[in-house]
Amino acid sequence: MTDADPVASRHMRRALALACDSVAAGGGPFGAVIAHGDEVVAEGTNRVTPELDPTAHAEITAIRRACAALGRFELRGLTLYSSCEPCPMCLAAIHWARLDAVRFAGSREAAAAAGFDDALLYQEVALPPERRSVPASRLLPEEGQRPFTAWAAKPDRTPY
Repeated sequence: MTDADPVASRHMRRALALACDSVAAGGGPFGAVIAHGDEVVAEGTNRVTPELDPTAHAEITAIRRACAALGRFELRGLTLYSSCEPCPMCLAAIHWARLDAVRFAGSREAAAAAGFDDALLYQEVALPPERRSVPASRLLPEEGQRPFTAWAAKPDRTPY
């Protein structure tokens, strides 16, 4: 994105303003805007410390608000503008929400320099579960199939 796109630049400047407002209000330095062209659908700021919720990143907050505003769980046709490159959790949420595009201003390297280093998370995802820093292992794998069998057999399920 360049300044040649005034609508996108306006949305990004709003995300950056939200990030600065979040810092002033006791939150982390992150802001996000979800838009359809010129129309802002939802905004979010980092709410991790104010809400004591480690998942309350700006992008997640904006996604939750956009879904509520539109009454749906997917956000096809919309773009997310973030003050910073999304972390792995937010990137996963962006994919699950089916957003069309993401635009960001700050880099993950700039976030790391400010104390928000996600490098470990990028490494962890590639490791087998038992080798991760929080070890994971399967328990009751046969019984673990039951919910998927029930889902597959449900004729009125809503795919997502």
